[in-house]
Amino acid sequence: MKKIVNLILIGSFALAIAACARKPAPEYDLTPPPPKAYDAKTALETGRSR
Repeated sequence: MKKIVNLILIGSFALAIAACARKPAPEYDLTPPPPKAYDAKTALETGRSR
């Protein structure tokens, strides 16, 4: 019985160490994309010039 308990404890410890040793997930770039440039037609229709 003691062998089984020791095996479970050692297995749990090894699994915890293996989980911590993984490299972290990549961080995603959350910056918004740059604004679209207005073309000549859109600038004339909206009255905006950048």
